[in-house]
This record gives sequence, structure tokens and C-alpha cells, in this order.
Amino acid sequence: MSSTITKIDPESAEFKTELEKTIKFTDKVCSQFGFVYNPDLEINQGIQFGLTRNKLMHGKRFCPCFFITGNKEEDRICPCKPALEHEIPEDGVCHCQIFCTPEFAAAQTKTEELQAVTHNHSRGLSTEECEFLLQKKDIDTDELASLFEARSLGMVNFKVVDVREWMEWKSGRIAGVDVLVPTSNFFQTLTESALSMDEHIIVYCHVGSRSAHCQRILTDMGYKKVSNLMGGIVTYHGEVLRG
Repeated sequence: MSSTITKIDPESAEFKTELEKTIKFTDKVCSQFGFVYNPDLEINQGIQFGLTRNKLMHGKRFCPCFFITGNKEEDRICPCKPALEHEIPEDGVCHCQIFCTPEFAAAQTKTEELQAVTHNHSRGLSTEECEFLLQKKDIDTDELASLFEARSLGMVNFKVVDVREWMEWKSGRIAGVDVLVPTSNFFQTLTESALSMDEHIIVYCHVGSRSAHCQRILTDMGYKKVSNLMGGIVTYHGEVLRG
């Protein structure tokens, strides 16, 4: 593991104490604005962990789904102004997906029930289908699972890159991931990863926000084939490694 990665132990007394404060804070936000939590408990926990991490690292509960630039005009502190003024009123959910309107939460629960019914694989992918999927800007959890199966059979080659933090990696990572390139040390660890600009790359994070940002950066840098896992690891139904 790279020496440039900042490591915060989620099992430490300091982290657990601060996490309790963060949970009380997000509870208060819901109560104050009439929001509800996302029906997916893993999303809420992941964001609460991220807010706690940022509080310990940077002194404020910066939104964990965005880079922290040091620019007060750009950096988002939870609950951020764009979420309160635009995202939740217009979309029913904030960018990080922890705070929702009751209507969005109810619809999300129904959508997840339908996806469980409709996303059933009847056969494996052909090589042509694999290559087609890897040309997509966004792929979903079922498509990634099928691509992993095809890769295990030698039908296709690609690299999966986790852009979350070391703490999140230790808590749980997608089985088959190839490299960790945290957003907090993105350019340093990207150089150390030695990824080829010509190979297929799939990036993922907790809910797909940070990885979408990293996808844009990689594309601007000249990486030719970069896909983002929509919904991040919280939507992934395959094997997850811990520890």
C-alpha cells in the first residue's frame, strides 16, 4: 500500500466518538429540513463515515463525495447549499444520496424491488458484448459482475480502480479490484499505479460521485477507455472483500 495514503482507523476511540457526533448531526439535519434517510442503510453509513473522516482530517464535515480543494467558495460543507437549494427540491435527493424527500425514499424502495426482479442473467456475455459494455461511459452492478465472469474466462481484459480512501477499502472492496487510487492522494497514487492510457479502466467509489469526477479527470488526461460504476459499491451485488 502506498505510503502517501492517509490512514484513519475506524476502530479507534477517536473515530467512534466523532462518528456518534456525526450521526446526531445528520439526524438533526433530517429533523430540521423534513428530510428522511436513504432506504439503503449502507449509503447512509458510508456518508456518515466520510463526514467523520473529513471532520478529523480537515476540521469540518466536508461532503465526502467531492474533492476538498481549499477554496471556500467551492468546497461543500454538509448540508451544502446546492443540495438544499437545488438537488433535493428538484431531484428529491442530495448528491451524496443520504438526505431524501419522503417521496423519493418511497420511490427508491420500489425501484430496488423491481430491479431485483428484472436483473436476472440468463447466459454469459459474448466477447463482442463485453467490448461493447466497456465502451459505455457508465455501467451498472450486473454488467460489472458479468464482465468479471468474462474476464475470469479470458474473454476480455480491463482494470478496476477503487478511488475511495484506505479506510473505506479496508471496510469493504469489490472482489476483483486491481488498484486503490484514493481521491485524497489521486495524482500521486495514480502515478504509482502505472495504469496504461490504452487499457480499459472501470472506476468506482461509494455511490459513484467521486469516481465520476475521477473519470472526467482521467479522460482529460488522455485515458481513452474509462467507465464509471453507477451507484458505486453500495449497489454491487457480487463478492465484497473485507479487512
